[in-house]
Amino acid sequence: MAVYKCKMCGGTLEIAEGMTVCECDYCGTKQTLPKTDNEQNLNMFNRANHFRQQCEFDKAAEIYEKMANRSEDDAELYWSIVLCRYGIEYVDDPLTKKKIPTCHRTQFRSILDDPDYQTALEHADMLQRGVYESEAAYIDKVQKGILEISNKEQPFDVFICYKETDENGRRTPDSVLAQELYYGLTQEGFKVFFSRITLESKLGTEYEPYIFAALNSSKVMVVVGTKPEYFNAVWVRNEWSRYLMLMQEDRSRTIIPAYKDMDPYDLPDALSMFQAQDMSKLGFMQDLIRGIRKLAAAEAPVKEVQKVEVAVPANANVENLIKRGKLALEDKEWEKADDFFEQVLNENVEEPRAYVGKLMAQLNICTEEDFCSLEVDFSEYDNYKKAYRFADDNYREKISSYLNTALSNKNRALYEQGLGLLGNAKSFDDFLNCRAVFESLDPIDGKDASIQECNEKMYGIIIDRLENAYSDIDVKWAKSASDNLSGYYDLSDFEIKYNSKLEEITKNEGLYQQAASLLKNGNTEEFGKAIDILESIISYRDSSEIVRINKQRYIKKVRTEEYEKKLDTINEERKSLYEENSSLGLFAGKRKKEIESRLRELYNMEEELNSEYSDVAHA
Repeated sequence: MAVYKCKMCGGTLEIAEGMTVCECDYCGTKQTLPKTDNEQNLNMFNRANHFRQQCEFDKAAEIYEKMANRSEDDAELYWSIVLCRYGIEYVDDPLTKKKIPTCHRTQFRSILDDPDYQTALEHADMLQRGVYESEAAYIDKVQKGILEISNKEQPFDVFICYKETDENGRRTPDSVLAQELYYGLTQEGFKVFFSRITLESKLGTEYEPYIFAALNSSKVMVVVGTKPEYFNAVWVRNEWSRYLMLMQEDRSRTIIPAYKDMDPYDLPDALSMFQAQDMSKLGFMQDLIRGIRKLAAAEAPVKEVQKVEVAVPANANVENLIKRGKLALEDKEWEKADDFFEQVLNENVEEPRAYVGKLMAQLNICTEEDFCSLEVDFSEYDNYKKAYRFADDNYREKISSYLNTALSNKNRALYEQGLGLLGNAKSFDDFLNCRAVFESLDPIDGKDASIQECNEKMYGIIIDRLENAYSDIDVKWAKSASDNLSGYYDLSDFEIKYNSKLEEITKNEGLYQQAASLLKNGNTEEFGKAIDILESIISYRDSSEIVRINKQRYIKKVRTEEYEKKLDTINEERKSLYEENSSLGLFAGKRKKEIESRLRELYNMEEELNSEYSDVAHA
């Protein structure tokens, strides 16, 4: 027998057939239920809930998504995916003792706008919808509070991710190594998030706002570990997996796995694709700091005492300084190059080549030709603006062409990204999101065709759902979804199909309700009419199941009535013969024999009748 587990405390739930919302006897929490009563599916669902309760949100989400792909109309699965996306853990409220949600994966997008939340509401019944809306409103309030705090935090350059304590509560070697790295980076002028120190002033408060702010502002994350299991520890994995998701949206971010006393091949698969650093290697700290400085050069402040002082003769001319700056760029000595170009501006504040040189140091490129390989919009960079302002017409045209090429590269990269999303798209929302990506692009070959493909895919999904609709919920969804194609696609055919399907659904619903009313009365004739009606709409809702269950009952009722009618006829004649026999005198022997013969015939007729109607005959 399938067992439902409380998704808050893990206790066994007492569930009656058809329930979609229940209350846990152990923690008193009102909660929604999945549609499945299949033992295997329910075991998968309970396993995913266990992972989510342990804050292993990625593992849980993977199971929920697999189940949702097989059962696309189960609201609970989409709601569970949302809980994983926002890292929702239910904890005890110290005042009310009730389970309340707390958020470990804050996002800028409100949960109320989440597409899976919207899908959950679409498929939820009235009771489920009430619970989902109440929970989502509370989570949205929690998330807004987190964002309000995080917005006040200063941005970080580097986020150090590590495991603080082992299973016995003792400090790990990872923590010590991370602290050494923290001091090394802060001495170089970087603002570093290291939870042991950064959060020590936040005791007694929720850490998520500060972690969220640090993750979203840091250009580099260093994941420190001395054991494979420490890299995969729940909260360590939670931090670096969140950062990987941020990297998908911002390609300027970088993650650096740093290991010691372990085989780099034992790193988690998601981290193994990045260049890892061996902390036991001589010069590790210097190499890592130098690498981080290159990656975060555009944002990371450099302490004034560390700035490279370039000795330049007082009479050095501008051309010589520009040449030296270009040589420093070729050697990838970005700070030194920037200092040379700053010296040029001391000589001539309107020298455009100096601003271009500073821009190149900022973007970490060696030659002006490298502008053409960038995928960055640097039009708002101050150095570009000043270079454009002071350049003559020829040089202005040249640096403008660099920007146009970079923008074209960025546009092409976004287009390729959109094509990748389109190749993996399956649902209506997937294709809608792909179309939004393509629409945001500047003109590019293939853009219009890709938008058209998205529209065709969306239209196909709408028509498929409309044609297979068996309730007004699906029809209304199709109508709502078609609004996204208004102005893009000819919907005249859809309108015809929609009106026809709506009329069909309305007619079928009327017949369905009529049959339900007839079944309630229990009259055999009306019972038969109900079966006939349901057979005429056999594919609508659960008509086939109702017919399957009630048709045998109807046949039995008809046969019972036939049997009782024939038996009554036999009994009436038998009674009449008994009465006649008792009234006959002693000399009516012939008639008495006739009566006895007929009574034997009636007895045989009753036996035959009982045999013929053995399935309904009275004992």
